[in-house]
Amino acid sequence: MQQIISNNHSVFFNEDCFFYLSDALKDGNYSKIFILADSETVNHCVPSVLSNMQTNIPFEIIEFDAGEEYKTMETCMQIWNVLIELGADRKSVIINVGGGVVTDLGGFVASVFKRGIDFINIPTSLLAMVDASVGGKNGIDLGALKNQIGTITNPKAVLIHTGFLETLPQVQMRSGLAEMLKHGLIQDAEYWQLFKHLDELTTEHLDALIYRSVEIKNNVVTQDLTETGIRKALNFGHTLGHAIESYCLENQAMPTLLHGEAIAVGMILESYLSLEKQFITYDQYLDIKTTLNNLYDKVNFNEAAINEIVDLLIYDKKNEFGKIQFCLLNGIGDVMLDQQVSNELIYNAFKDYEN
Repeated sequence: MQQIISNNHSVFFNEDCFFYLSDALKDGNYSKIFILADSETVNHCVPSVLSNMQTNIPFEIIEFDAGEEYKTMETCMQIWNVLIELGADRKSVIINVGGGVVTDLGGFVASVFKRGIDFINIPTSLLAMVDASVGGKNGIDLGALKNQIGTITNPKAVLIHTGFLETLPQVQMRSGLAEMLKHGLIQDAEYWQLFKHLDELTTEHLDALIYRSVEIKNNVVTQDLTETGIRKALNFGHTLGHAIESYCLENQAMPTLLHGEAIAVGMILESYLSLEKQFITYDQYLDIKTTLNNLYDKVNFNEAAINEIVDLLIYDKKNEFGKIQFCLLNGIGDVMLDQQVSNELIYNAFKDYEN
């Protein structure tokens, strides 16, 4: 697969990944390599990276506990202290090996350590491949509030090797699939249609779908790195989805949702808002709702839960002057940015989702 050129870096695929890695380590004149991984990827994925990392530069592996609940400032502080103890300097490089939590957190750790050192992302989950590792966003959560602290700093490269997906549970694959579905809904109606026949897809088809998903996201972020315009399109499903994810993370009575599972609910709800604003037809809404409900389990919300989720919307990063800003669909394959919606419509969206 041909590399995808992004803002000051490239995304490499499969057999090209480790050729690039060896060349980058040789040409970067690095003093030391730090491989950052969580407790899952350190066993399942890091050995493959090490076996393909041709270099004489000394390296260390830094491991932290797996899970969204560890995407915190406390984890960052621990990693920064380890970096200091192990002699990291401004010519060190961090290689982030893992899913979205690892690439988000690792990119943030690198982007502020010594005022910024180089990092390379090697995403190992479908979600990280098509979303988290591309676009320069790095960050951590503040309590249950998603991605409240962070930077926009690009890696030296993103290395996507789909062989890592063989280690991934099916539930994690479905989580990543939600972002791919979103990419079709916001920018490519034909791409959206391809997901109606998932049972017919081969490994080669999956590689092509991943490539197209990265291509769509890259087309958006290269136009608008700092999210002042079209990049807001990538937030479709995320305004309500992030609030749902945060609420479920904090409430033991609710199932803990993976990112993509929460975004799938958010996309159904925000498609309903698009319908009510007359941006999409009823048939388009039914198509979206049916497709997502066939792929993802229903989540039940009582009145108290919905009230708390609506209250959490005030913390969404797109808000301006205290007003909640939605990205809604304008048909399938296009969007309407900076849309304000009444609370009544949001409550109606939850009612329709429950039905």
